[in-house]
Amino acid sequence: MEQGRTAALEKYPVLIVEDNPPVCHTLQDTLEGAGHVATCVSSGLQALAQLEQGYFPIVITDLVIPGMDGLELCRVIRERFREYYIYILVLTARDSHEDLIQGLEAGADEYLIKPVTEVELRARLKIARRILELESSLKQSLEEFKSLSVRDSLTGFFNRRYLAEHLPQEIKRAVRYGRPLSLFLFDLDHFKKINDQFGHGVGDEILRQVGSCVAETLRQDLDWTVRYGGEEFLVVLPETDLEGARIVAERLRLCLAQRQVATAHGSASTTASFGIASLPRVSPRQRLAMEALIECADRCLYEAKSEGRNRVKGQNL
Repeated sequence: MEQGRTAALEKYPVLIVEDNPPVCHTLQDTLEGAGHVATCVSSGLQALAQLEQGYFPIVITDLVIPGMDGLELCRVIRERFREYYIYILVLTARDSHEDLIQGLEAGADEYLIKPVTEVELRARLKIARRILELESSLKQSLEEFKSLSVRDSLTGFFNRRYLAEHLPQEIKRAVRYGRPLSLFLFDLDHFKKINDQFGHGVGDEILRQVGSCVAETLRQDLDWTVRYGGEEFLVVLPETDLEGARIVAERLRLCLAQRQVATAHGSASTTASFGIASLPRVSPRQRLAMEALIECADRCLYEAKSEGRNRVKGQNL
């Protein structure tokens, strides 16, 4: 959706709300002559309908329009359309300080006094564009900051904060709809020895290789991974029973075992041990905590390590 809005800004769609056809056509011709996309409507209700159907980062509205005046339209736009910012220019034939204050309080960004000249309109639209680009840049920065706050910087996996917020939701959904859910913990075998022998730079590269194997193995937009500890990871598999989780874990185990990292002292590689916990179909009245599922996976992981590592163990909760 954000990509569509970025593309739309390049075409610069503008919604004109004006019930005087000659004025509307003049504004539309001026905007389209400058390479913008302009749509003209004659009332506030029509304007709201257009905003519901399409993306218009700029609205130019007369102060006096049928159904609701321009001030009321400003208020409704600010209340109803909060997903993205809309820059509002109000047109008026009255050059009064009181009108200016009322318009700004209603949510308008700028005023234009009729008759509007082409030079003045272009200047106002340049200001509007700068404001919208700044708002878009700020929104993108906030999204990036939000993403960083729940992701591990080295592997790109989610962190424990994300796990605490989202795993209970996955469990609740699985219980409510009687759907299977599995998760597994996996731990890189003898990872400390790799860091000691080859250095932490090689260790970091192996952790990145874990990310590559996970990307090749898991289903995008459904399964998700958490960096649970230094070299320990947790994978959540919605809509997956124990047998399905075993297949995924085995595939990931083989991928990790086959990866080699070239170093000045020879190739470095590692294996991993896996512990699976699966949630069978249970009564919607049952209350299950995420800790119970993770503890079950942890016990299976301990069993895999006790039996020699580089293997998969699992059970139903």
